[in-house]
Amino acid sequence: MARSESSAAVSVERFFQFSLWGLVASGYLAVAGSGYLDTPTIALTAVGLVLRAALIAGLLRLDISDRIATLLAVSYVAFFGLDYVLLSRDFLTATVHLVFFLAVVKILTARSNRDYLYTAAIAFLELLAAAILSVDFNFFLFLALYLLFAMAALTSGEIRRSMHKAVATARAGPGRFHPRLALLSASVTVGILGLTGGLFFLLPRTADAAFSRFISHRIYLPGFSNQVTLGEIGEIKTTSRPIMHIAIFSHEAPSGLKWRGSALTEFDGKRWSNPDPQEQRIAVENGYVDLRPAGPLPSGRRLNYHVDLNAVDTNALFLAGTPVRLDHLRQEFVIRNDTGSYRMGRLPPQNAGYDAYSLLEDPPENAPAADPYTVMALERRQRYVQLPRLDPRIPELARAMAGSARTDLQRARAVELHLRRDYGYTLELPSREVADPLADFLFVRKKGYCEYFASAMTVMLRTLGIPARLATGFQSGIYNPISDLWLIRASDAHTWVEAWIPGHGWATFDPTPPDITGFSLLTKLSLYVDAAQTFWQEWVVSYDLGHQGTLSYRLEMGARRLGIRWFDSLNGFQAGWRAYTLVWLRRYGVALLALLAFAALMWAFGPPLLRLLRVRRRVRLVRLGHGSAGDATLLYQRMLQILRKRGYQKPAWFTPAEFAASLHRTGLGATVAEFTTTYNECRFGGRTEVAPRLSHLLDLLDRQEP
Repeated sequence: MARSESSAAVSVERFFQFSLWGLVASGYLAVAGSGYLDTPTIALTAVGLVLRAALIAGLLRLDISDRIATLLAVSYVAFFGLDYVLLSRDFLTATVHLVFFLAVVKILTARSNRDYLYTAAIAFLELLAAAILSVDFNFFLFLALYLLFAMAALTSGEIRRSMHKAVATARAGPGRFHPRLALLSASVTVGILGLTGGLFFLLPRTADAAFSRFISHRIYLPGFSNQVTLGEIGEIKTTSRPIMHIAIFSHEAPSGLKWRGSALTEFDGKRWSNPDPQEQRIAVENGYVDLRPAGPLPSGRRLNYHVDLNAVDTNALFLAGTPVRLDHLRQEFVIRNDTGSYRMGRLPPQNAGYDAYSLLEDPPENAPAADPYTVMALERRQRYVQLPRLDPRIPELARAMAGSARTDLQRARAVELHLRRDYGYTLELPSREVADPLADFLFVRKKGYCEYFASAMTVMLRTLGIPARLATGFQSGIYNPISDLWLIRASDAHTWVEAWIPGHGWATFDPTPPDITGFSLLTKLSLYVDAAQTFWQEWVVSYDLGHQGTLSYRLEMGARRLGIRWFDSLNGFQAGWRAYTLVWLRRYGVALLALLAFAALMWAFGPPLLRLLRVRRRVRLVRLGHGSAGDATLLYQRMLQILRKRGYQKPAWFTPAEFAASLHRTGLGATVAEFTTTYNECRFGGRTEVAPRLSHLLDLLDRQEP
């Protein structure tokens, strides 16, 4: 019996310890998911959590004395100042390091109730830090995990406290920790999340957003400043982090759509730049700005779309084709430069957005020439044909690729085709730094990513006397049918070429061969994650009075439409249902009545019959010598039923021995006395081998006259 009590206490203690461990682990994952933690902090905290889990599971023994823990804490006080001044150089970062150091020390040394309280407090500080640092949907998942472990720790902690304070422990009870407590913790967690979510959307908002942000989560995007080193854009293509979400208000998005952010004009062999651009300020009035270029608008398709930026560290405006106007832009002015690029007057707020209307020009082969005799001014032309010192093989290769092409458009298409056909696409960076990366790409590696292809074509067009420049931005992205948005990821960053074609102006060329990647299961799963992330950003992070009003209006209109449809269809539904019911009853009425009668019989006689079968099975096992102490109680209850039929009722206050003594003058007294003695030996003495004798005495008592 003591062993059972000890086993239950160990199970409760282990469940409690794992719950506390889960609190710290969920807080750690929430902060790590924000992308704010550095690699050493992530690794060291993970090691501490793994060690603690091994200690709780009994796989490892580690004894850290209180003296060592105190020395470590005092030592970190000096390190905290060093971290703040020299390493992190930021108070919040140094404080986060301190919290995780305390978390690791405390979970490895916690022994007393006070230690456990400190551990829970540190876990709460971790979650609080994650609430400040994270704006991603994964914070909600880790919050739910934290609440689950918090409920488990509170409930198991109360059971643990009661067990430690109890004067006596009940003898009967399970020898292990019942999983119902885990189910209760999960149920309470779901209820808390549901209630919190309802209150979040219903309570009035008095600020511009649901909560403010104190940490910058902006994504650095090279390629949209005035200087870009060859290879920088390729670095961000290795990540699939979302950059933009675009809603296209058309029947379908054109294929090969590009979101242009900037254009660069000068190349020194390793870097593209745009020195001293001529810029023009365009005022924004009530969020609206007119961007129509001078002269007649080019022919082509029209495109309306909305862009949501995901906290990028650039003020570039990403637009398709020739932009005509912008709307809902929260800026004072927009800057347009002489390369046709647009940027906002200041860095946009996180998760900013704007509506846009653009014209998508047809390819120059399909578009009529606006003015065949229009030429570029000499000063501008010199800017777009400028070349650094080149490997002499590059101009020769350009002439060879152009071949017998006569017009600038034909020569540009020929160079584009050769690059797409004869060179390979790869995101692998060169194994070593070379003096001339362009020559290395064209004559040695013969593979690379978009920057190398676009730079090579731009330079070769310039050697042929065709004005050209480098354009940077993003490819069309991937359509998410769940959110009905186009997802633009960092891996969609792209570079292409814009060349001046007489009579058509600047035309787009893309010499980069397509990257053949299938639509994998992982990509499909990422679309669901992105849809959840989009909802989180739109309806949680950015939830304000405007969103609350929109939600209220949608709910009201939905209720009205539902009510109107319900009243309109009620009469027709009743008539149709009545006719359908009559047909169904004619076909299945007899079977339904039989089924109902069978269900009523099972409800009335099923439980007693099941109990009778269970009793007979256990009696059969007792007769075969496989009885247990619990079976003795069952046989004693059977004896009382037999005696009750004979007119002998056992008073509730009589013990079995007292009840047997009260029957000693009857004809059943001897048998009842022997049965009671044998019952006590089996039930309380642990002699299960006498259980068959109980069954024999029960049969004898059933046949014996009173």
